[in-house]
Amino acid sequence: MAIRRITTGSTWEAKIGYARVVIADGWVFVSGTTGTDHATGSIPKTVTEQCELALKIIGAALKKAGSSFAHVVRVHYILPKAADFEACWPILAATFGANPPAATMIQAGLIDPRHKIEIEVTARLPG
Repeated sequence: MAIRRITTGSTWEAKIGYARVVIADGWVFVSGTTGTDHATGSIPKTVTEQCELALKIIGAALKKAGSSFAHVVRVHYILPKAADFEACWPILAATFGANPPAATMIQAGLIDPRHKIEIEVTARLPG
């Protein structure tokens, strides 16, 4: 079974030694993703802006892998402040639409104190 890895140019990928996406046996594993602009290193100030940017990065990674949000089966949300999560609900509902995945929200510290949300997904390849 071949394993394929996709990187996205995040400085964290090289520093820590991980790939944004690993594809194995029809599964697409997307690493925890924060709302950090990979080109500039900037981090938006609000949780909703960070959520939107993280989802944009995840969406692009899923596309490179040959999958999409419609094929996500599991999602983990990690937030330092659980109270921030509710502001993201409309964004998440719009992103997953008619294909909601199984989900877990965890309150925990993130690698940079400016981060307000990290999102990790597991998807399937279509077909």
